[in-house]
Amino acid sequence: MADLIKEFVSGVIDSAIKEVLKKSGSRRTANRRVKRRSRKTASGGGLLGDILEAAIRKPAKKQVSRRRTVKARSKLRRRSA
Repeated sequence: MADLIKEFVSGVIDSAIKEVLKKSGSRRTANRRVKRRSRKTASGGGLLGDILEAAIRKPAKKQVSRRRTVKARSKLRRRSA
């Protein structure tokens, strides 16, 4: 009789533990993607290689004058007055 009760209690405890572990954060979440940096291409190396690589990569952007916001203009006006 004691063995029967002991078996019943251990079964209940085991199932409860399994349920708790299943519901808790023990399972793995989706992996975060890691940005991988591409390896440097062997384009001569050194300073000259860096300059060549920068020139090949993309052309320089044309500089555009940026319009001041209302807040920046009023701040400028307050400083000069």
